[in-house]
Amino acid sequence: MIDKLDFILALARERHFGRAAEACGVTQPTLSAGVKQLEEQMGVLLVNRGSRFRGFTPEGERVLDWARRIVGDTRAMREEINALRHGLTGRLRIAAIPTALPMVAELTTPFRERHPNVQFTIYSRTSIEILELLDNLEIDAGVTYLGNEPLGRVTAVPLYQERYRLLTSADAPLGNRDTVTWAEVARVPLCLLTPDMQNRRIIDRLLQGAGGESRPTLESDSMILLFTHVRTGRWASVMPAKLAETLGLTDTLRAIPIVEPEAVQTIGLVAPAREPMTPVAAALVAEARQVAARIERD
Repeated sequence: MIDKLDFILALARERHFGRAAEACGVTQPTLSAGVKQLEEQMGVLLVNRGSRFRGFTPEGERVLDWARRIVGDTRAMREEINALRHGLTGRLRIAAIPTALPMVAELTTPFRERHPNVQFTIYSRTSIEILELLDNLEIDAGVTYLGNEPLGRVTAVPLYQERYRLLTSADAPLGNRDTVTWAEVARVPLCLLTPDMQNRRIIDRLLQGAGGESRPTLESDSMILLFTHVRTGRWASVMPAKLAETLGLTDTLRAIPIVEPEAVQTIGLVAPAREPMTPVAAALVAEARQVAARIERD
């Protein structure tokens, strides 16, 4: 049964029979036969078939929900038994929004000191992709915005407050200011993240709320690429204060607080709302709470 539910999860991720079979390490006929057997056991059609995958039936969507729960609980049980025998081991998979990537090291570094046998894989993903990866059991946790868009059923640990800065050359317009308003920023040609990023959607709303428009001269899904352009002294951008500090400012590059209004977004850790959690996810949540307490004290 579990292997057939794994097939359903793979189909949900890949939306393609061949790729789902490859992800599961089986042939396509084996995967198709497994899904068919599951349908016969349930007595309902789960997958809309044709020359290609056409999505799940309503019954299939419900089975998918149960598959996520059952497979997740089964994995958690196996990992917990293994942890009781050998201590915490395995691979911890974390996805983070691009603006929060520097924060991940503040979680993984103390975590590794406590659990040296755990390995890490870190992904850069959009906030929407992070929730999808959590749903499909492809990651153990994410670092993302907590209060701006719906999260669904997750365990959330607030980590820090994201505030915004105008990054610009000291000799550029507004470069000599101590603070700037969103209305003033709206008149500056900017480098911004692509519209699929929640950070970009937040900035667009702030600019529009100040009576301006978001018309960037350059877009990218990489904060590093945006920052390298700004460092030339010929470009400007809006970035979170913590990210700007991490990337490092030069003598001629300024990070100017943006006020009126001062926008604040909460960044935090999200993990599946499952009890019991997998041991590695539970340990990460505990670490996140300690990190959050330390940030609040500082």
